[in-house]
Amino acid sequence: MNTGSTAPPIDDYILGVDDAELHRLGLQHRIWSRHAMDAWERIGVGPGQTVLDIGCGPGFATIDLAMMAGPGGKVIAVDGSENFIQHLQARARLEGLENIDARIGDAQKLDLAPGSVDRAWARWVLCFVENPEAVVAGTAKALKPGGAFAVFDYFNYTAVTLAPRSEIFTRIVQATAKSWTDSGGDPDLAGRLPAMMAAHGLEVRAIRPIVRTARPGSLLWRWPESFFLNWTPKLVAKGVITQDEHNAFHEEWAKRSKDPNSFLCTPPVLEVIGFKPGA
Repeated sequence: MNTGSTAPPIDDYILGVDDAELHRLGLQHRIWSRHAMDAWERIGVGPGQTVLDIGCGPGFATIDLAMMAGPGGKVIAVDGSENFIQHLQARARLEGLENIDARIGDAQKLDLAPGSVDRAWARWVLCFVENPEAVVAGTAKALKPGGAFAVFDYFNYTAVTLAPRSEIFTRIVQATAKSWTDSGGDPDLAGRLPAMMAAHGLEVRAIRPIVRTARPGSLLWRWPESFFLNWTPKLVAKGVITQDEHNAFHEEWAKRSKDPNSFLCTPPVLEVIGFKPGA
């Protein structure tokens, strides 16, 4: 296992790369791991394969993929954050996994040998980068004939709904989407993804929507809760919302968290799977 790169750390992920975000990503992976595992099984991740984990973050999915690939396989994990890559390396040592090649690098500038990867995975990565098509192009080039690329990403992010409806919740979601777009991301990215895959020689075989319902007290309820706890102070710092709006949102969230009749419909996520012809 090695860093695989001498490139300087990027660390410009809009949501941050500090310990609070690291812990939030760990919770997020646990909450969404069943859906990820379903996707990995559909694309046939298995022993002996080389798997590419794009924008791996602290590597929670990487660890699972490495176990699926087994000692005869390998996971190439790429992320722009030195902090996240170091966390992944420490976790791999703790787990005794020697089949992880963790690299600091830009997902938009993948430098992998053509036809060197069996399977590829990206979750909530393409929506944050300025040039998602470059990620798709680099991945398609790296895939072997018969290889597959599975992506989870947002489609119509602002459709996330707190019910009964809340003006301040809607305001914060819209502010989040604006901040995201202003930074070069796209909260509606998944709608463009099939065309990107097709343009780079991948045959799109599955487009599947995932929308889940969270109720107060559930583990899924903690997913948006942990996000907004970390994110709304950053919106204030960016000048996108006021401190009063921040306070009003958290007062509303605390009230809804005690209301068994409240629920939240998560932002629509599309699972898009492309296969490289051949083999």
